[in-house]
Amino acid sequence: MSTLTRTFRNLWRIGLKDFGHQMQYIGDTKAGVLVGIDRYGNKYFENLEEDLPLRTRWVDYKDVELDAAQIEPGWHAWMSYNVDKPPTEDPIMAVGLRPWESKTPKINMTGTRAAYRPYSTTKPKYSAWAPVAKERTGA
Repeated sequence: MSTLTRTFRNLWRIGLKDFGHQMQYIGDTKAGVLVGIDRYGNKYFENLEEDLPLRTRWVDYKDVELDAAQIEPGWHAWMSYNVDKPPTEDPIMAVGLRPWESKTPKINMTGTRAAYRPYSTTKPKYSAWAPVAKERTGA
C-alpha cells in the first residue's frame, strides 16, 4: 500500500483511466516508463525514481487472469532482476518464437483437475501390508 501523497502523484502522472485499472488489478498505483510489450500483449514498466528496492519493475497483464506463467522467460529474467537489459535491448534474451512453442500462453493448471499427474508403469518391488483384525472372543 502506498502513501496518500504517492497515490495522488501517480494519479496526476498516469491519468484517471489507468489509475482505476491499477487499483482494480494491482491494488496500488504505479507510474513509470513502458519498456516493452511481449508477444502475448503484456506490458512491462519500469520506474527508476522509486525509492523502494526491487519494486521498480512490474507487468500489466493483457488478460484479467493474473498468472505468472503468462510471462515469457526473457521478460521473467528481467522482472526478477537477473538481467539489467530487457529482451528488447539484449540480443541474447530476444530469442523469438521457437517452432514447438505455443503462440498463446498456457494457463498453469496446478491445483485443478487438469493438472499433470505422473504415474508409474513398473510393477512395485514390494506390496503394502494390509492388517487383518481378528474378532475378539470371550468376555
